Amino acid sequence: MKTTLIIAFGLLVVAVVAIRLGALGGTRPADLGVSNSRLKPPSPTRNSVSSQAALYPDHPQRDYADIKPLPLRNGSAANSLQALTAALRSMPGIKVVEQRPDYLYAEAETRWLRFVDDLEFWLNPARGVIELRSASRLGREDFGVNRQRIEAIRAAYLAQP
Repeated sequence: MKTTLIIAFGLLVVAVVAIRLGALGGTRPADLGVSNSRLKPPSPTRNSVSSQAALYPDHPQRDYADIKPLPLRNGSAANSLQALTAALRSMPGIKVVEQRPDYLYAEAETRWLRFVDDLEFWLNPARGVIELRSASRLGREDFGVNRQRIEAIRAAYLAQP
């Protein structure tokens, strides 16, 4: 009995250490970015949202993934991306990884289990909006976390001076 408890405790400690070291973070997808005026498609499972979901009418999770893009602030692309960057940097667990004049990539890490979600934002000149995509790296269901995060980012972005 005592040996079983020691083994169970040891396994628990190993699991906690592995989680804290990022074992549930997954690997950054190699196909992020903009290709042919599109961000990566939404995930085939219920763990992502995309303002470009309508571009994939046969996608199995198109309706679940569909979310509105961000509007430009005062019609200015530069000011919009600056406000978006400030909003992202003000939010706990979000790290801006890549920033270009028309594209921004960030990673969002959950506090306890350290799951990582990929966030992409692209200034679409044809539509005059900031297209977005947020997707979990692991799992098949996000229980609405990506949608809630994007809506929190939207609110912080629109609240920027």
